[in-house]
Amino acid sequence: FEPKRVADATAELGLNHVVVTSVDRDDLADGGAEHFAQTIRAIRRQSPETTIEILTPDFKHKVDQAVDIIVAAKPDVFNHNLETAPRLYPSIRPGARYFTSLDLLHRVKRADPTIFTKSGLMVGLGEERKELAQVMDDLRVADVDFLTIGQYLQPTLKHEPVHRFVTPEEFDEYASMARGKGF
Repeated sequence: FEPKRVADATAELGLNHVVVTSVDRDDLADGGAEHFAQTIRAIRRQSPETTIEILTPDFKHKVDQAVDIIVAAKPDVFNHNLETAPRLYPSIRPGARYFTSLDLLHRVKRADPTIFTKSGLMVGLGEERKELAQVMDDLRVADVDFLTIGQYLQPTLKHEPVHRFVTPEEFDEYASMARGKGF
């Protein structure tokens, strides 16, 4: 994405809130952090009233530099999804590390407590309720402000199959549990 084009589209459409995301950019020295920063600045110039959320990769081996760059650009929300419980990382997120992701979220909050932090989880992958409760506790220790929880859907046959579909009542229970933990 080109920062100016994103900013122009944001202003033209009169968007109140935008989410900017990307694929992993491990090939770049800063993991793509400067591109996020340029996009944030461009949107602010074109549409200063729009709130900006960024959904980032984990910036493998580039966390310090990436956090400094992004925090300086001041997104309203810094989002990085944990996606699942630690036990499932080897099969669901084989290239990622649970505590690396938690640390990234915590570093952003420590660097600038005014930036909201957010993470997301998928359910239906074989996680247990107690594991979700532990992930929520871990996120709160990292001072994460917002949490989303959604049903996992198998994108291709090469991906992990859906283990089960979570009922609306269970989502209500997860929402209650999350609110009780301070989300």
